[in-house]
Amino acid sequence: MAEIRVAIAGVGNSASALVQGVYYYRDAKETDFIPGLAHVNLGGYHVRDIKFVAAFDVNELKIGRDLSEAIFVEPNCCPRFVDSLPNLGVKVLPAPILDGVGPHMREAFKVYSIEKIKPVDVADILRKSKADVLVNYMPVGSYEATRFYAQAAIEAGCAFINCIPEFIASDKEWITKFEKAGLPVAGDDIKSQIGATILHREIVRLFVERGVKIDETYQLNIGGDTDFQNMTMEERLKSKRISKTEAVTSLVPYDFPVKIGPSDYIPFLGNKKVCYIYVKGRNFGDQPVRVWVTLEVFDSPNSAGIVIDVIRATKIALDRGIAGPLISVSAYAFKHPPVQVEDPVAKKWFEEFIEGKRER
Repeated sequence: MAEIRVAIAGVGNSASALVQGVYYYRDAKETDFIPGLAHVNLGGYHVRDIKFVAAFDVNELKIGRDLSEAIFVEPNCCPRFVDSLPNLGVKVLPAPILDGVGPHMREAFKVYSIEKIKPVDVADILRKSKADVLVNYMPVGSYEATRFYAQAAIEAGCAFINCIPEFIASDKEWITKFEKAGLPVAGDDIKSQIGATILHREIVRLFVERGVKIDETYQLNIGGDTDFQNMTMEERLKSKRISKTEAVTSLVPYDFPVKIGPSDYIPFLGNKKVCYIYVKGRNFGDQPVRVWVTLEVFDSPNSAGIVIDVIRATKIALDRGIAGPLISVSAYAFKHPPVQVEDPVAKKWFEEFIEGKRER
C-alpha cells in the first residue's frame, strides 16, 4: 500500500506518543498480539506506512527542530518509550498563535515572539508537503485555532482528524464544508484505549443493561501535564465538559444527576492521569448499588494507538473517495461523534467500514 502522509498541528505530549508509537511498532508482526495496538494491519496499511511530513507549533524551543527532537522538548513530559528516533526530515514550523494559547499558558508553552518569528501559511505547507491527513492536537479550548486548521485542511485538499473537544465532525456547518470539498473528517475528541470516558461508559452501560436504575454519577480527573494546566481556566472547558458528559449520558434513556470533567492540576503527576469514577444506582427492591473505580494511566500513550487506527481508516476513506464525516470511525474512536452509539456497536461499525461493508 502507499504511504500515509501525516501533518500534525500541535507538537505536544499526544504528538510525542504518536510519533514514538509509529516507530516503536514499525516491525510489528501482523500475526502477533501487540499491546496497545488493536490492528497491526488495518485495511492493508501497516503502522510503518504512516509518514510524518509537516508539523506546526508555537513553542520557540520546538520551532526549527526536527520532529524527532521536538517531541521531547519541555514542557512535553510524555514517557519516552523509544530510546532513539531517526531524523525524520520534518522541521517544526511556526504556527499562528490564535486562541491555542490561553493567557495563563504563554510562559508554559514558551510562545515565540512575533517580532522575531513569523507564522507560516499552513494551507500552503500542507499542499507542498502533499499531506493526506492533518491531525489536530491543539489544546482544549482552541475554538478559533481548530477551525483555522480545519479550513486549512480543506484549502489544501487533505483530510482532517480532530482529536480535541471542539466540534467539527459533529457540526452541521463543517460537515457540509467537508462534503463540498470532497474530503473526509473524523472526530471529535479522541477516546483513549482504556480511558476515563470509555470505562465510565462501560460501567453505565452495564447498569442499564442489567436493569439497575442510575441515581447519580461523577467522574473526576487529575493530571500534571500542560493539558491539565491549560484546563485550570474554566472558560476553556465548556466543550470538553459537553463532550465527556454526553458520551456517558447518551447511553441512558432518562435524566440523572451527573458531574464529569477535569478537576485539578497536580504538577508532579506529569503525563500521568488519575481518574475517579462513582456510580450509584438501585437494583431489585430499590436496594442500593455503588461502584467506585480508580484508573491511573499515562494519558498520551493511552490515546496514540487509537489515533494510529483513525489515521489509517481516514486514508482508506480517501482511497475510496468518501467525503464528509466518517460515522463509524468517529463513533468508535471519539467521545463526541456525529452519531453516538454503544461501544460494541461502534466497534462492529468500524470493522465493517474497514472491510468495505459500510459506506462511512
